[in-house]
Amino acid sequence: GAFTPTCSARHLPSYVDKAADIKGKGVDEIACVSVNDPFVMAAWGKADGSEDITMLADGNGDFADAVGLAMDGAKFGMGKRSQRYSMVVNDGVVEQLNVEAPGEYRASSAEHMLEQL
Repeated sequence: GAFTPTCSARHLPSYVDKAADIKGKGVDEIACVSVNDPFVMAAWGKADGSEDITMLADGNGDFADAVGLAMDGAKFGMGKRSQRYSMVVNDGVVEQLNVEAPGEYRASSAEHMLEQL
């Protein structure tokens, strides 16, 4: 989530730091998708992103629902959100999907993604 502690301090920065390495493995585009509106995603990209990362808003959580990764963050006052994950999509086919366990951060990191590529 945009400006949330783990995503802003670790998740997005790992992809910013490793973008050249990831693209060097043949990845055409790195996208960050979050259940936030496009204005928040633009601000997050400006604050913490880079030109190497495409920031995508999933404002209503439709993409999170469609891929089965929506979660209820209501007990934290956040409403519908997306689980933390990374995926490799090749010509519209998901080839790798790395979903974090609640409260963890490893499987979705750029470092783990590089090990898979």
